[in-house]
Order: sequence, then C-alpha cells, then structure tokens
Amino acid sequence: MKTLAAVLVETGKPLVLEEIEIPALMKGQVLVEITFSGVCHTQLGEVRGKRGADKYLPHCLGHEGSGVVVETGPEVTKVKSGDRVLLSWMKGSGADAPGAIYKSSRGSINSGSITTFSKYSVISENRLSPLPEGITAREATIFGCAVPTGMGAVINTAQARAGQSAVIFGAGGIGLCAIAGAVIAGCSKVVAVDIKASKLAVARTMGATHCVESNGNDLLADLRSISEGGFDIAIEASGQTEPMAQALAAVRDRGGVAVVLGNARFGDRLMIDPRELNHGKQLRGSWGGDNKPDQDFPRYFGLYASGKLKLDPLLARTYSLQQINESLNDLESGSVVRPIIDMSLN
Repeated sequence: MKTLAAVLVETGKPLVLEEIEIPALMKGQVLVEITFSGVCHTQLGEVRGKRGADKYLPHCLGHEGSGVVVETGPEVTKVKSGDRVLLSWMKGSGADAPGAIYKSSRGSINSGSITTFSKYSVISENRLSPLPEGITAREATIFGCAVPTGMGAVINTAQARAGQSAVIFGAGGIGLCAIAGAVIAGCSKVVAVDIKASKLAVARTMGATHCVESNGNDLLADLRSISEGGFDIAIEASGQTEPMAQALAAVRDRGGVAVVLGNARFGDRLMIDPRELNHGKQLRGSWGGDNKPDQDFPRYFGLYASGKLKLDPLLARTYSLQQINESLNDLESGSVVRPIIDMSLN
C-alpha cells in the first residue's frame, strides 16, 4: 500500500510531496488514515532549520491530528480497526513503538513514532487516544498539541488557582489555549501580549481581559500598571528569548511562577537577572503542559463539549496536503493562528 506524504528532504527548503510505501506493521504499531492534521511551530522550526542539525533526513513530519484506525499490529489492545482516534506526540498508555521506515523512489524515508503530514501513517499505540462521540475529527485535531500544551502549562505546570492573575506572552495557537486555560482556572486578570494587533483581537475572543501590543515601548512598565505588583503566573509561548526573560520579570516576588513553553532557535541563550530568583520568583520548564493523556485529554474534551472551552478561532483556516508549504508560510507570517490540513482536499 502506498500513500502521499509531505517529506522534509533538506532543511531550509520546502517540503516535498512524495509517494511512500507503507511497511508491514510491527509490534505496537497502528496504521491510521489521517483525517486532519494540525501544523505547529515545531514543524516550522524543523523545516526552516532552526532546531539544529537534522540527522534523520529525509523524514516525515507532523505531531497532532485525527484519523481512523485501518489496521493494528501485534499486541495492540488500546484501539481497533474503525476507531476514531486523536493523534498526539504526548505519550499515553500502550506500546511505545518505533517509527516506521517507508520506501520511496528516493530511497528510505524515516519517521518518528507519530507523523501526520500524510494520507496514511504508521503510529505508535501510545500516541493514540479514542475520540469521544460529539467531537468532530476537525475539532479534535488541535487537542493533540495546542490545547494540552497551552492549557496544561497553566493548569498542570503553573497550577493556577481562582483569583490569580496571569500574563501570556505570544498569542499563537498554544498561547491562545493558555489564555483559555487561565480563564477556565478562574484567573481574575488574563493579559495577552503579542506584536500583532490581529492576534490580540483573537485573544480577546478567547477571554483575555487585557491586551498589550509589544511594539518597542516599555512593556514591563505597561504590565506592572495592570498587575499592580506583578503577576501570579506568566506563560511564555513565543519561542523568543526576550519574552522568556520578560515573563520572569513580570511575575511577583515571593511566589510568582514563570513557565517557558516556546521552542527557541537552536543555539539561542537565555539571559536573566539572577536577582529575580533571589526575590523568590520561580522559572519553570514544561514538557508540553505536563499532561497525562489518559487523564487530561478526556478532561479537555469535556470542557469543549460543555462549551467552557472555545476553540473556533484556532480552526479558522483549512488547507489541502498539496498546500502544506503555503500553510507553513502563513503560520510563519502570523496570518493564520493554527493551520489545519484536511486530507480529503486536493
């Protein structure tokens, strides 16, 4: 069986649409017909060569999506043929199977335990979660990365509580989900920071109480005037080192928590004033929102089904697989928040 995939052949160059041959399934592997795939800044960084040397070229990409199980390999028990599934790079229960190696006219094509930029893909069992009734495949797509990363950073990593204040640096897909998480957690002030007014307008629709455009003014002074002494929580979701340092500076002394989510360019270094730490502030990393998929994903689905989690702004633009490079360009320019690839489009 063969399928069409968008393959990274050389960093700094556009993805190449390649026909690849699907190998026989190994222990713990599942063949999934991809319905929709999200496009994340992680893939953009890989394609643009911002994540350092890539020793796996050529390889497939994509780490969030939805689909239908076609076939299961030996010892797979979590899903069966015909099941609708969410695909996520975050490890849940089940076998941790290796990535498939596909064949093509250019030779072997590597892949990880999850890839979603293809019509069909071999996925590790532990990267799959059953989709509940009432959640469409298109809606489910961003629950593989954007939703759990952004919401998890607020709820799991920062452990937000009702009445606290929060500031989110970066109003892309993950930042918007962090805003939603802060609202759901009951934060009294939820401030969005971005360089683009258009993204801040979307942040308003997600529940941000204040929006600050970072345009060269004294950003920290503007934030202090809103926070009245510093925020309880700051989430950095821009992938830039300056906002990472600003996030730590923006939280209050004696207990303020700054969480870094964004992936900085390979080789970048973060410079912080160590006195910030002497004042009792905390700087935390986060592994994609520190989720436990088998526990947290159903909770996020429930919030969405109940209407408490609103995600329509993140699902505004759909592309075909043939438009994958256009989607990456639009994500890079900021003209779209979260590109969605619809595999049924030509």
